[in-house]
Amino acid sequence: MRNIKIIEVRSEIGAGTRGASLGIDAIKIAALDFMSSLFTNFPTENVQDENRLLYEPVASPYAKRIAGVYTMYERVSNAVAETLKSGLFPVVLAGDHSTGGATIAGIKIAKPKNRLGVIWIDAHADMHTPYTTPSGNMHGMPLAISIGEDNIESKVHNPDAETVNVWNKLKNLGKIQPKVNPEDIVFIALRDFEKEEEFLIKKHNIKVISVQEVRRKGVENVVRQSLMHLSNCDDIYVSFDVDSLDSSISRGTGTPVSNGLKEREAEDMIASLMQNHKIRCFEITEVNPTLDKENLMAEIAFNILQRSVNLLMVN
Repeated sequence: MRNIKIIEVRSEIGAGTRGASLGIDAIKIAALDFMSSLFTNFPTENVQDENRLLYEPVASPYAKRIAGVYTMYERVSNAVAETLKSGLFPVVLAGDHSTGGATIAGIKIAKPKNRLGVIWIDAHADMHTPYTTPSGNMHGMPLAISIGEDNIESKVHNPDAETVNVWNKLKNLGKIQPKVNPEDIVFIALRDFEKEEEFLIKKHNIKVISVQEVRRKGVENVVRQSLMHLSNCDDIYVSFDVDSLDSSISRGTGTPVSNGLKEREAEDMIASLMQNHKIRCFEITEVNPTLDKENLMAEIAFNILQRSVNLLMVN
């Protein structure tokens, strides 16, 4: 049995579409609708956000609001690290995915000698840098930060000195770089990425499991394969971006993509992963109720959360 702490990160300064900061409360409303006491059963920490920056001019076009993102990285990594050090299992509910790199940093800061594996269930690779980004949105960059990669080989921009300075501080947070070896990442449901990210996936030979492979092999086989790939890791972090789901059900997220996972596939996959004792942290991110009808996305996210927590309690 694992003792859980919920960490709420209502940050959306890394996204291009507004509204992800409301996702956590949408999930809580889904819990009420399902008459669940999940949110009263566990200690909760609410990490202060920097969303006021959304009303200020953007100073870094190739890494929008990067100074605010760095502030969030310090806060989130600290919350995650302290939770782990106190013997609790962090379940992170986040707004946009930019802070996924901060969660990774927190796990690594708490256990610097341990080898960390990452299972990134997401339609997107999130491996852009200020040198390659098509949008400047930092929710497309957390894994590049985590592996300490600039991808200069694919460079299309010349970011200003201040952007580069903060970017380097992000990569070196906790004075550990890289936080994750690229070979210790598994992408599941990845299907929307740019050639600059593809370059890194090929350069580092990163494992990618497509939605088609999930269908062909079945969820249990894919989970086994993922855990086998990370068998040399001491700790594993599972990050679930709701846009990994098919766009027919994931309308309530900023960047929906077709040909994604079915709700049941995602739920079974995460439930299966949560039974592995190397899993040290689970995160759900990018629920955006302003884009949704009848809070559907949050309800799906809540079902996954509830089942995961139930399994964490007994394993």
